[in-house]
Amino acid sequence: MTMNNRTIAGSVGILLLFLGSWEWGPAAMGMPEYVLPNLSHVWHEFFVMWNNSELLKHTLITAVEVLLGFGIGAFLGLAIGVALGLSPAAEAMLSPYILALQIAPKVAFAPLFVMWLGYTIYPKILVAVLIVFFPVMINVLSAVRTVDPDMVNLIRIMNASRWQIFRLVEFPSAMPALFSGLRIASTLAVIGVTVGELVGGNLGLGYLLVDSEGQGNTAGVFVAIVGLTLIGIVAYGGVVLAEKRVLHYMPKANLATA
Repeated sequence: MTMNNRTIAGSVGILLLFLGSWEWGPAAMGMPEYVLPNLSHVWHEFFVMWNNSELLKHTLITAVEVLLGFGIGAFLGLAIGVALGLSPAAEAMLSPYILALQIAPKVAFAPLFVMWLGYTIYPKILVAVLIVFFPVMINVLSAVRTVDPDMVNLIRIMNASRWQIFRLVEFPSAMPALFSGLRIASTLAVIGVTVGELVGGNLGLGYLLVDSEGQGNTAGVFVAIVGLTLIGIVAYGGVVLAEKRVLHYMPKANLATA
């Protein structure tokens, strides 16, 4: 059996162990259903919510919010990270304000966004944008600022323009750090959207989570949590796939593993 096959077999074994523990563990520990429902109960509740609570609709809404928040936040993080990386003066001038905004708990902005924009999808997207922005921006900024100066000097000797230096040296050098930030941001986007839905909203998996909690439906809470987790896994997997396609020319040891 090859290393790859052993890895897959090990992962499947851990998954089966987890699912088995979830199915029979609560009863073995004497755990009441309203505290920790077993897997069968959660599975049954999934079909109930699918038929009666428009689970697919709420899942798609959350997925769209995550996609938009992630995309907008990543684009802003990339653009501002590059701009500040290329301009030390601008970074020095803006760094105190960027640091203050980074330190501020981003989820605390969710109620404010709801007050401004109402119970729409926009507050959820904005929270996701705010959370996604920083890891992408910081990674890109650091990468642009640490480009090998010898490479820059070499291409300058060849009479390259400022745009060519950026396109041929600085931006490609920042790509691994960019994808490292995108991996982190893809999971944080789900957190941002969920917080926005928890604070104010009548759509999305976060809303279903709050609704199930209000009804004392623990199995429904688990259904929402599993749905959010799957969205995060898909988002993370999409970033990993894009990274492999874009950075296929780089040795595996050099790829970001965050």
